[in-house]
Amino acid sequence: MGNVVLYLAMSVDGYIADEQGGVDWLGGDGSQPDAPGSYPSFYETVDAIVMGWSTYHQIVTQLSPNSWPYEGRPCYVVTHRQEAAREGICFWKGELTALTNKLKAECAGNVWICGGASVAGQLLKEGRIDRLWLSMIPVVLGKGIRLFPELPHPLPLKLVKTQQYNGIVDLIYEKR
Repeated sequence: MGNVVLYLAMSVDGYIADEQGGVDWLGGDGSQPDAPGSYPSFYETVDAIVMGWSTYHQIVTQLSPNSWPYEGRPCYVVTHRQEAAREGICFWKGELTALTNKLKAECAGNVWICGGASVAGQLLKEGRIDRLWLSMIPVVLGKGIRLFPELPHPLPLKLVKTQQYNGIVDLIYEKR
C-alpha cells in the first residue's frame, strides 16, 4: 500500500502561488545553482499523480506547453469539467477521497498530490495526507494563494527529515 504525499514548494510565509497564480518566484537563492534538489529522487518513488484543474491547466499552457512532464506515470486531474481522457491522464469527476483511497490501495509507491491548494486543502481536512514534503523557497510573498486552509482541528505532525540545497529547505513531516 502506498502513501499519499503532498509534495509542494511554498514561500516562507505559506503561499504556493502569487495572487495571479504565478510561480515564477520558485527557485533557490543561487548559492548552489547546480544542486539537483529533492525532486529527482522524490519523483522516482511516485506511482501516481493527483492534481487539480488549475495546476493541470498551468502546466499545459505555461510551464510545459510542448511536452507532458509526467510521461509514464498515471495522472488524475480532479475537475468538474467534461474532458476526454488523454494518454496517461484521467479527468476525475468523483469524490477526491475515493480517488486517493483507490490509488493508495493500488500503488506500492507514493501517490503524489501535486497541487493545488484546493485539492491539498480538501485532503488535509479529511486527514488523507500521510506525508507533507514542503520545500520552503527563500522568499516572502506577503500575499497570494495559501497552501493551508482553515482546518476543523489541529493536524499533529512529526518531523522525519530535513534537507537544504540552494537556499531551499525541505521539511518532511508525517502524521502523528
